[in-house]
Amino acid sequence: MVVVKVHGLTKKYRDFTLSDVSFTLSSGRITGFVGRNGAGKTTTIKSMLGMVHPDSGSVSYFDMPFAGNEAAIKKRIGYSTGTVSWYPRKKIIDIVDIVKRFYDTWDDEAYRNYLRLFEIDEKKTPRELSEGMKVKLNLALSLAHRSDVLILDEPTSGLDPFSRNELLNIFEELRNRGTTVFFSTHIVSDLEKCADDIIYISKGKIINSMPKSEFSQKYSNAGESLEDTILRLEGGVFNA
Repeated sequence: MVVVKVHGLTKKYRDFTLSDVSFTLSSGRITGFVGRNGAGKTTTIKSMLGMVHPDSGSVSYFDMPFAGNEAAIKKRIGYSTGTVSWYPRKKIIDIVDIVKRFYDTWDDEAYRNYLRLFEIDEKKTPRELSEGMKVKLNLALSLAHRSDVLILDEPTSGLDPFSRNELLNIFEELRNRGTTVFFSTHIVSDLEKCADDIIYISKGKIINSMPKSEFSQKYSNAGESLEDTILRLEGGVFNA
């Protein structure tokens, strides 16, 4: 079932244009949004969340247009940049007490489950956490209000290989629980690890959106890894 529809998003800046971006996200699947730095991933995500106002195009969630239904939709989606930058000296338990007041859908039992799943010590402060644990804390806060869709902007950037692998395993667990996971990345091995679908963006344009297996069949040469394929595509060589 399609839960997110992005249609014709266009945003022009002086030195960059996001051009006619369209794709859909399906329920209970992990979609990797891949492209090099500056390809338009963050602009797309911010447009999806009303943080950037596109020049044209539309976004809908759960068959509701985002425009006019923002408050209702944001109760059902979670967003994370992968970092925690607020209240670095406050204990996590105190931060959560503040955050949950913004959501009438906050689920304390779900939050406790994610604390256990992510092994978070809420007696610590964010400044005492590793980068990997900061990402997990942000995920817990994003998910504890019963998010059906999780949107993540470069969540594995800056993490060590062990923490990245652990986070990707968490994505798979969330998918198994029925959560739709959409994450941007320029690290292609992340896609090889856990993505069901790939949306590939280059220079502000969507090159293709399809299941990972179909992407490899369509674009990969014999013996190529997914990373090799995308590096070749970024070089402008679309055929063997």
